[in-house]
Amino acid sequence: MRPDRKAAETAKALTLQLGLLLIVGIFVAPYAHLLLTSFKAPTEVLAIPPTFLPSHFELTNYQTALGDPGISRSFVNSLEVAIGGTTLTLVLAIPAAYAAAFYGTKLGRAFLMVALIVRMLPPVAMAIPIFQAFRQLRLIDTQIGLMLAQTIISLPLVIWLLAAFFEAIPAALEESALIDGCNRLTAMFKVTLPVAGGGIAVAAIFAFLSSWNEFLFALMLTSVNAVTVPLTIASYKSQFGLDWGSMTALAVLYSLPVIAVTLALQRKIVAGMTFGAVKG
Repeated sequence: MRPDRKAAETAKALTLQLGLLLIVGIFVAPYAHLLLTSFKAPTEVLAIPPTFLPSHFELTNYQTALGDPGISRSFVNSLEVAIGGTTLTLVLAIPAAYAAAFYGTKLGRAFLMVALIVRMLPPVAMAIPIFQAFRQLRLIDTQIGLMLAQTIISLPLVIWLLAAFFEAIPAALEESALIDGCNRLTAMFKVTLPVAGGGIAVAAIFAFLSSWNEFLFALMLTSVNAVTVPLTIASYKSQFGLDWGSMTALAVLYSLPVIAVTLALQRKIVAGMTFGAVKG
């Protein structure tokens, strides 16, 4: 290889790596600032001009946040609502997406189009009807009510995701199972769902994150008993302004479960995102 060509390729690779590092830095910088702020002294958090690195690390903000008696309950509410909402969303979305993908009827296509249109609606447009309906059903300030509301928001997207994953599965797999004596339901559970496991994991992650980070419906539908952590974070304010130290500490703690789940399922997520990209 000619020296000038080798130098050009090296410069190109270096430029690409620097570009990738810049992009990663842009995404990481806000969270790094959040993390470092949580370790600052309360007086240093409001320092002017602001500092990026704390002069010394301390846990005062974490002690203040965890000292709130309502924190543990709000964490339990967030976890129960997120897990319950994700489970309910998958239970409803899997058969709906399966039927729309494998039967391929006009009604199924129309159903997917309606799901897409509903997904395009801003959640705030459905907030008032949901609030009025839940008030009649006495589901205000309950975990079940919040779980149902978040399922309503997540369900259209999850149906669309799963339908795309199911359509990428060769129909011959199920046909072979049917020839071997399986009925449609058995073939779905023993053949289709295991093959689409990566796609289902991706859909579950999206549904869980949507529920875990949801704020609007938690604000409208809860007051005391079913308050979640995002509402608790937003409530850290006093007559002197916002308590940024406690807010950042609680935000860091609240982000840890999501980071842990994402790292634990990263292989399935990557496999699910590329599922069906190449067909034999």
